Amino acid sequence: MTPLNRRGFVAAAAGAAAAAVAVSPEAYAASARPQGAAAAGVESATGGDSLDFGDTADFANADKGFIAALTPGVVKNAAGKVVWDNDAYKFLEGDAPKTANKSLWRQGQLASKQGLYKVTDRIYQVRGLDLSNMTIVEGDTGIIVIDTLISAETAAAALKLYRDNRGDKAVTGVIYTHPHVDHFGGAYGVLPNGAGSVPVLAPEGFMDHAVSENVYAGTAMTRRASYMYGAQLPKSAAGQIGCGLGQNVSLGSVGLIAPTKFVTKTGQVETIDGVKIVFQMTPGTEAAAEMNFVFPDLRAVCMAENATHTMHNIITLRGAQVRDARIWSHYLNETITLLDGAVDVAFAQHHWPTWGGEEITDLLTQQRDLYAYMHDQTLRMINVGMTGAEIAEAITLPPALEGWANRGYYGSLSHNVKGIYQRYMGWFDANPAHLWSHPPVEESKRYVKALGGRGATVARALLFVHEGDLRFAATLLNHVVFADPTYTPAKRELAKVYTKLGYATENAVWRNFYLTGAMELTDGVKPAESNTTGPTMLMALSVDQLIDSVAIRINGPKAWDLKLSMDWSFPALGAVWHLTLQNGVLTYRSDAKADPGAGVTLTMTKPQLLSLLGGAGLGDIKVVGDVTLLQKMLAVVEKPDPNFAIVTP
Repeated sequence: MTPLNRRGFVAAAAGAAAAAVAVSPEAYAASARPQGAAAAGVESATGGDSLDFGDTADFANADKGFIAALTPGVVKNAAGKVVWDNDAYKFLEGDAPKTANKSLWRQGQLASKQGLYKVTDRIYQVRGLDLSNMTIVEGDTGIIVIDTLISAETAAAALKLYRDNRGDKAVTGVIYTHPHVDHFGGAYGVLPNGAGSVPVLAPEGFMDHAVSENVYAGTAMTRRASYMYGAQLPKSAAGQIGCGLGQNVSLGSVGLIAPTKFVTKTGQVETIDGVKIVFQMTPGTEAAAEMNFVFPDLRAVCMAENATHTMHNIITLRGAQVRDARIWSHYLNETITLLDGAVDVAFAQHHWPTWGGEEITDLLTQQRDLYAYMHDQTLRMINVGMTGAEIAEAITLPPALEGWANRGYYGSLSHNVKGIYQRYMGWFDANPAHLWSHPPVEESKRYVKALGGRGATVARALLFVHEGDLRFAATLLNHVVFADPTYTPAKRELAKVYTKLGYATENAVWRNFYLTGAMELTDGVKPAESNTTGPTMLMALSVDQLIDSVAIRINGPKAWDLKLSMDWSFPALGAVWHLTLQNGVLTYRSDAKADPGAGVTLTMTKPQLLSLLGGAGLGDIKVVGDVTLLQKMLAVVEKPDPNFAIVTP
C-alpha cells in the first residue's frame, strides 16, 4: 500500500465519515467534558452523586435465592492456616466513610455477599468463598460443577456448603469456562482423586493458556498482582475493600485436573448426566480460550466471565497481553442473537445473576456497546494523532452506557483505552522526544536538579496538593523518591498523596495500587503470601515450556563466552531435546534422534526434570558425558526476584 498521510488514510478508510474523524486533538480536548481523574473513576471521596443510590435492584438480585451461608465465613487449610476470610468484610455493612468512594463501597457490599444461592430450577451458585463463583447444576444422578475456584480448600468448602443443604451428591461432571486460575485451580477440592471417569470439559486451547503466562512473566505478574488485589492491605474502610470483580484471592493449594474433552465450535451440544448443554465459543474475549453455554431445558445461560456487573479489563494492571475489545463486543452481539428469548436467567462466574429476558438483553447490549465504544472511539482518536494518554483524558461514555454494570470497578475507562492504543500502536507515541528518554532514576535526578533540588521539588509538589492537583503532585514527588530513595520527606508526602487518590477512586484495582504503594513507601517491601502451586500445575507444562523457563532466566552477559550443547532425552515421550547455549542465548529443537555431538546427555522423566530445575540435583537422572556443562549452564541461570521494588528504585 502506498503510504498515506494521517488524514488521507482516514478518508480512504472511512469515506464520508472522515469529516467526523478528522478533528484535531485540540478540538477533542475542547469539546470533552472535564475529565482529569474522573476518566479513571476518581471522584470525590464520597463520589457518585449522579448515580441513583436509591436503585436497589442489584441488592435484590444479589440476595435472591439465598439458602445458607458458611458460618463462620472462614476457610482453613489442613495445617489450620486461614486461606479465605469473607467475614473480614463485615465492616462494609455500614455507610460509606470518607476513606472510600461511595460507588465502590456499594460494589463491595454486593460482592461480599456469601453463601449458597438458588439460581433457577436445578442450578445453584456458591458465592463469596473466593474471587470467583462455583456454579452447581443438578443432573439426573449427581451434580455438574462449573469452575472450581482458585484453591482446593475453598472449592471443598463450597461443595460441602452445597451438600449440607442439598444432599451428598456425587460430582458427575466438571466444566471449566476458561483458563484463568480462579476458574480451575481448586479442581482437587471437587475431585480429590482426579477425574477418573468424570468428564471434564473445557474450551479448545485451554491447556496451553492455563499455564503459559506463568512460564514467561509469572514472577512479575505475581508481584504486580499483590498490588492489584491489595493482598497485604488490611481489610478495612481505610484499606482493601475488594477488587471490583470479587473481594480477594484465596491462598490455598492450586492444582489442575486436565480436561478430558474439549469444546471446539459454537453450536456443539454435550449431554452430561442427562443435562443438555449448547456451547458458544468466544476466544479472544476475557480470555484467549473461553466459552458461554446454554442449558436449553433449564432456560439458563452461563456467561463465563464475558458479561459481569462491572466494566472488565481490556488490559489488566497486573500485566497480560491486551485483550480484543472489538471481538469481545462481537461475541456479545452473537450471544444476544443466539439466545433470542430462549433463557430466563443469565449467570456468570463472578457476581450475581440477571433474571428476565429483557433484563438479560439489556445487560448484554450495554456491555456489548461498552466494549465497542471504547474500541471504536480509541481508534477514531488514534487516527487524528492522539496518544493513549490524550485519548484516556478526552474520552467519555454516553450517559446511556454509564449504568451500574458498566462502572469501572475492575477495569477502568482510562487504562482500558490505553490498552487498546497499545494493542494497535505499541509503546511509542511517535514523538521523537520520547524515543530515547532517560530511565526513571536518571530522568528523576535531572528533573530534581532542574527544579532546584529535593526540598524545592517537594515544596512545589505540596503547592499542587494544595491546589487539588494530586496527579501532578504525585509525579513530582515520585521524581524525588527515584532521585533519592533515602529522602524520607518525599516518601512521606508521596504516601499521603497516594492515600488520598486511593480513597477517592471508584476503581478497586486503582485503590489497591495506590494504597499498597503508600504502604510500601512507609514500611518497605514485605514478602507477600501466595498460593501453593501443586505438582499437577507444573506437570501441565510441556518440555518446550520448561526449557523456555530456563532460557528467559539466562543472564546474557555472564553467558556471552559460554558455548555448549547437550541432549535432554525423554524415553516416555519418545523424543530428545537438543539444547545449545551460545552468545548468551539458550536455543533448542527436538526430534527422535540423539545428537552424537552433544557434550552431555541427560535421560530422564518430566518429574525428574522438574526436580532438577527446582534445585534438587540430578538424583536418578542418567548422565552420559561431561556433566560440568550442565553445571556451567545452571550457573548462569538467574533466580527471579518475587519482591522487586515498585514505588522506589
